[in-house]
Amino acid sequence: MTKALICIFLGGGTGSVLRYCVQLALHERIVPYNFPWATFTVNIVGSFLIGMFYALSARFNLATDIRLLLTTGLCGGFTTFSTFSNDSLILLKQGLHGLFLLYIVLSVALGVAAAMLGGALISNYTR
Repeated sequence: MTKALICIFLGGGTGSVLRYCVQLALHERIVPYNFPWATFTVNIVGSFLIGMFYALSARFNLATDIRLLLTTGLCGGFTTFSTFSNDSLILLKQGLHGLFLLYIVLSVALGVAAAMLGGALISNYTR
């Protein structure tokens, strides 16, 4: 159990740092903050990655510790439901109701589609 916790800890820390780097790159250097692009991006990319990691885990029978490092740790630290929720509330409080609904619908729909695509890509290319 201790080894699993260490793997989750290492993956989670790495994912959180990567998420912060995406936030810096998108909101402070590239895109002005008028839409939560960083949160949107990490959640879609993270969904794609978790689909890939679970498919890789099943296909190659990865050790539980490695699976936990990649999924619960890395993807869990990289993606962020709490920031998604807060960003949604900010849009709502700003009276941007259409953008609020668009953000929620696109985040959920594209997140699920990305996870399916990630899993399908691994399943199709590792036969």
